[in-house]
Amino acid sequence: MKLDAKLLRYMSNDEFRVLTAVEMGSRNHEVVPTRLIAHIAKLKSGGATKILGELARNNLVARVQNAKYDGYRLTYGGYDYLALRTMSKRGAIHSVGNQIGVGKESDIYIVADEEGNQRVLKLHRLGRTSFRNIKEKRDYLRNRNAGSWLYLSRLAAMKEYAFMKVLHENGYPVPEPVDQNRHCIVMGLVDAYPLCQVHDVEDPGKLYSALMNLIVRLACAGLIHGDFNEFNLLINDRDEPILIDFPQMVSTSHRNAEMYFNRDVDCIRAFFRKRFHYESKLYPKFTRDTEREFSLDVEVAASGFTKKQQEELEKLQEELGDQSDDSGSEETDDEEASTDEDGDVETERDAATVEDELLQEVPSSDNLDISEADSQHLMESLNERVHTLAIDDSQSRVPSMLQERDQLEQAPSGSESEEEEEVDEDRILRN
Repeated sequence: MKLDAKLLRYMSNDEFRVLTAVEMGSRNHEVVPTRLIAHIAKLKSGGATKILGELARNNLVARVQNAKYDGYRLTYGGYDYLALRTMSKRGAIHSVGNQIGVGKESDIYIVADEEGNQRVLKLHRLGRTSFRNIKEKRDYLRNRNAGSWLYLSRLAAMKEYAFMKVLHENGYPVPEPVDQNRHCIVMGLVDAYPLCQVHDVEDPGKLYSALMNLIVRLACAGLIHGDFNEFNLLINDRDEPILIDFPQMVSTSHRNAEMYFNRDVDCIRAFFRKRFHYESKLYPKFTRDTEREFSLDVEVAASGFTKKQQEELEKLQEELGDQSDDSGSEETDDEEASTDEDGDVETERDAATVEDELLQEVPSSDNLDISEADSQHLMESLNERVHTLAIDDSQSRVPSMLQERDQLEQAPSGSESEEEEEVDEDRILRN
């Protein structure tokens, strides 16, 4: 999906409240019921429905229709807007320019701050190719929903930002990290060219040596890039390398560390042999040249990107690496699902599935005063709650969540006029 930020400045606070409510409901609902969205956003049903229709027309949410109830799911477009709004409030972004790069897992744009300084915006978009085929073929993805891909994209962005920050602080040739929110990263703009676009260098041997030394230097600090190739290296006018793209970086303590290290070395050797007709008999070996001098991998873990998050992200990366063998030529984009003329997505759901979704935990209204709390602080606290439920089974808070739901059911139901507005939705939910 291509980023279109034109509407961002014209969106109202209520529209962002509804968009945030869809994001929050996506934590435990594949399709977020309209009534639940209105409850989280603290808006009347009619007003929330009208706003949802406008958001759907702008592809910020997708309406999902079925025989039991209507609801919405958050799209990458809506996720983009939530992240951009947060970073705009922080001063990291003031304007969005042209797209300068695209890959199967990310999109790259030029942006600027209020002073006109140009920066780079990277949007992670994991799962946008062969989405449904992978989900059907893999057990650990079978129970995931579309929101999980947004969450995993957020994990990839968190990991890349954490590694970039640690490497930059320790003098490695990487872009300057500026900000990160959800699945987006803002970094400094580097005046350089991708190595894959360079066809001639003054001294191939010198550049080859610099790249091999960089691989060894990372390994001695406890890190392996994992995707060290011509597409993730920039070369400036002085033929100096700058390293980018860190979602696949691993520790030298990883069980497959030697394989990743050798693959990085082999990628550079093969590229220089093919592009510059240069081949050296000298190249580093993992068992010989990677004596650990200090531990940047430990520093990254201390920065907030946990081992559990790393393991979950690795599972997805391994799956994406195998998708060409499993999915053939099929490429199904989650953002380009088959829709009717109104943009409605047709799905089939049984009564048991709907009942399970409606019995999921409803966030307590005491903790959802969106108008008074900072959006980012709110989302971070919710992420922590959901992470505890979805990832760390040993610390499950299901009993407390059910207690909150019971308290919510005992709360006053509101005025009669509000009940009359929700008669139609109640009938749909009961059926």
